[in-house]
Amino acid sequence: MALEKIIRHPSKEGNGASPLLIMLHGYGSNEQDLFSFAPELSDNLRIVSFRAPYSLGMGAYAWYAINFDADQNKFSDLDQARESLNILKEEIDALQKEYGNTSENTFVLGFSQGCILSLAFVLNYPSKTQNIIGLSGYLMRELVPNNLKTEDFKEVKIYNSHGTMDQVIPVSWAQKTKAFMEDLPIDYCFEQYPAGHGVNPQNFFSLRNWIDEKIK
Repeated sequence: MALEKIIRHPSKEGNGASPLLIMLHGYGSNEQDLFSFAPELSDNLRIVSFRAPYSLGMGAYAWYAINFDADQNKFSDLDQARESLNILKEEIDALQKEYGNTSENTFVLGFSQGCILSLAFVLNYPSKTQNIIGLSGYLMRELVPNNLKTEDFKEVKIYNSHGTMDQVIPVSWAQKTKAFMEDLPIDYCFEQYPAGHGVNPQNFFSLRNWIDEKIK
C-alpha cells in the first residue's frame, strides 16, 4: 500500500543528500496538520508528510483503530499498528533510495498516535533512522520487539516532549517511556511543558533547535 503524502523539497540541492524529515500525524488528523510546521523548519530539509492508511471519514485518518468496549475501556488495534509500521518501512526505504538518504540523515517526527508509531518504528527498525522527534505520545510496549539488541541503538537520538496538562495522553505515560528509553544506549532528551495535548511555542523552538543541531 502506497501512502498519500505531500513533500516540501529543500531550497537548494547540495552535492550530498539533503536531510529527510518524515512527518506522522495524530489520530483523526491528516497529512496537512504537521506540515504546517514546514515553513518554520530549516530550508535544507526535505519534508515528507504522510497520510495514515485508515480513513475515519471527513478527511480524518488513523495509523490504527482505537475501539471501546461496553464499559468504555479503550483498545488499540495492534494488528493495524504493526501493519502501519511495515508500510512505513517500505515508504521510508523507497524515499531513501530515491533521494540517497541514510539512517544518519533521516528524521521521523510524530505527534500523538504518530509519536507512538515513531518510537515503535525506531525500536523495530533502528537501521532506517537514527533521529526521532516524538511529541505528546508514549511508547506502546506491545509494539516493542522481544529481542531488543541494545547495540543496535548506539547511534539513535530521540527528542521526546509532553504537556503536563495533557488530558488525552497523561504525562505519566510519557514518563514511563522516559524510564524505558534511558535503560537503552540512546541519546535521549525528554522535556515537559505547561501545555495540553499540543505543541506550545517554547516546545516548538526546542524541537526545531534539536533538529538544527543534528543537521549541521
